[in-house]
Amino acid sequence: MNKTQQQTETLAPIVKSVVVSLHVEGAFRLFTAGISQWWPLVSHSVGGEEAISCTIEGKVGGRVYETLKDQSKSEWGKVLVWEPPYRMVFTFYPGRTPSDSTEVEIVFQAQESSTRLTLTHRGWEHCGTSVQAERPGYVRGWEFVLGKYVQASSSG
Repeated sequence: MNKTQQQTETLAPIVKSVVVSLHVEGAFRLFTAGISQWWPLVSHSVGGEEAISCTIEGKVGGRVYETLKDQSKSEWGKVLVWEPPYRMVFTFYPGRTPSDSTEVEIVFQAQESSTRLTLTHRGWEHCGTSVQAERPGYVRGWEFVLGKYVQASSSG
């Protein structure tokens, strides 16, 4: 494998998919308006144990952010596409600046009485090398986060 092939492989989008036993509207609502119910803030936030909630503002231009105990906010990204209940796209830069953002697309596809959520985390090639180095952690991180989403979908 030459260096160009290796770089292309390294920068490939992360794609994760899960199926939840909710209709598409409920699956979308849980992921967006209900994100604070299931997102693992202690382990997957900027503030860690100081983080008390996270929010997706449901509109193009809306913020994706966490709120800390002192009521300060740490922005994770901005909503680029808002097409409820089927699709949303947001920039993603938790703990970084918008100039080092990646992009996350979430697609909700109805499947009889369930919904398939497909997450695509892309745009690694637009970031600095320190962000690119974080990519392997996001592969595992999205599996953990989506596992929490699946758990929440079956406990409500």
